[in-house]
Amino acid sequence: MKNKLMLTVCCLVSLHVHAQSEDVSFVSNSKKERVEVMIGGKHFTNFIYPKDLEKPVLYPIISAGGQLVTRGFPLEKRDGERIDHPHHMGLWLNYESVNGLDFWNNSYNIPVDRKSKYGWIRNVRIERTESGKNKGILSYSANWENQAAKVLLREQTTFVFSGTSDSRTIDRTTILTAAEDSVFFKDVKDGMLGIRLTKELEFASDKVEEFTDSQGNVTKVSASGNGANGNYLTSKGITGAGAWGTRGNWCMLYANKEGKPLAVSIIDHPKNPGYPTYWHARDYGLFAANPLGQQVFSNGKETLNLKLKPGQSITFKYRIIINSGIILTADALDQQAKDFSKK
Repeated sequence: MKNKLMLTVCCLVSLHVHAQSEDVSFVSNSKKERVEVMIGGKHFTNFIYPKDLEKPVLYPIISAGGQLVTRGFPLEKRDGERIDHPHHMGLWLNYESVNGLDFWNNSYNIPVDRKSKYGWIRNVRIERTESGKNKGILSYSANWENQAAKVLLREQTTFVFSGTSDSRTIDRTTILTAAEDSVFFKDVKDGMLGIRLTKELEFASDKVEEFTDSQGNVTKVSASGNGANGNYLTSKGITGAGAWGTRGNWCMLYANKEGKPLAVSIIDHPKNPGYPTYWHARDYGLFAANPLGQQVFSNGKETLNLKLKPGQSITFKYRIIINSGIILTADALDQQAKDFSKK
C-alpha cells in the first residue's frame, strides 16, 4: 500500500514541480498581539505573541488545501484531539535547559511554586512585515528571560513565507545572542524547533504513555484513534517510530486527512550547530528537530553542550514545507535540502 501511494505521489509531484508562486500578505493587529499571514488570498497562519503566552508561536497553520495542520489544544478545543502537553502549540522554537531554566515545558499548567525554574520568551516586538508576489517577510525580536525578567538571550527571528496551489513553505532564521552572562545549553531531550500536529498525523495507538519534564512533572498521553494514520520518513530512509533519536538533514511526517494526502517536512541547514539534526519525532503528534540534545539521543556517545560567551551569537535555520494533495518523494526533498543549503 505504501509503495503504491508513493508511486502515485511521484506522478503528482512531477505535475506540480513548476507550480506558480502565490502572493503573500500580512494583516497586523497590535492590540490582539498577532499578525495574520495570507497566501494566495487564503489564511495560512497567525504569528501570535500575547503577553500571557510563554513563547511566541505560529498558530493555527492551515494547508493550501484548507486542512488544519496544527492541533487546537490548548488554544482551541476540537473533537477527538488529545489534550496532553499544554506547552505544545503551533510551531515554536525554544529549549529545555538554558542556564538550567526550562523554556520548552513552560505553560499555564506549571504550579506557581515551580514557575521560577522555567524560562519565558517575552517582550516580542514586530520589526518588519513585507508583502510580496512570491514571498512575504516577517521579522521580530524577543528576549529569553527568567521569571524575574533578567535577559539570558536576545532573539532575532525572520520568517520567509511562500506558497503555491498545493504547498506552503516557511523559512525560519533565528539568531540567539547571549546577553550579560555566558549561556549554557545542556544536552537534553526537549528542543528545539517544534510543531504539534493534527490528530491524523499521529500514529494509531492503543496504549497510554507517561512523559516527565525536567522538573519531574508527569504528563499522560492517552491512546489514539480518531483517524490517526501518520508515518515518518527521514533522509536516511528510516520510517515510522524508528525515526525518533536518529539524525538526518530532513524528515517528513505524512498521512491522509479529509480524503487527501497531507505532509509536513522539516529541513535542517548545514550551517546549524549539530548538523545533521537529531529528530525528536514522536508518534503522538510532536515533530521536532533537536540538534543540541546529542548526549541523550546518542546514549552518551556524543556531547555538544553548547556555550555562548556574553555577546556571542548562534544561528538556527530551518525550512518547513506543508503539502496538501501531494506527498513529496525522497528525491524531491533531497532537492529542497540542496536548495535550502544555499540560503
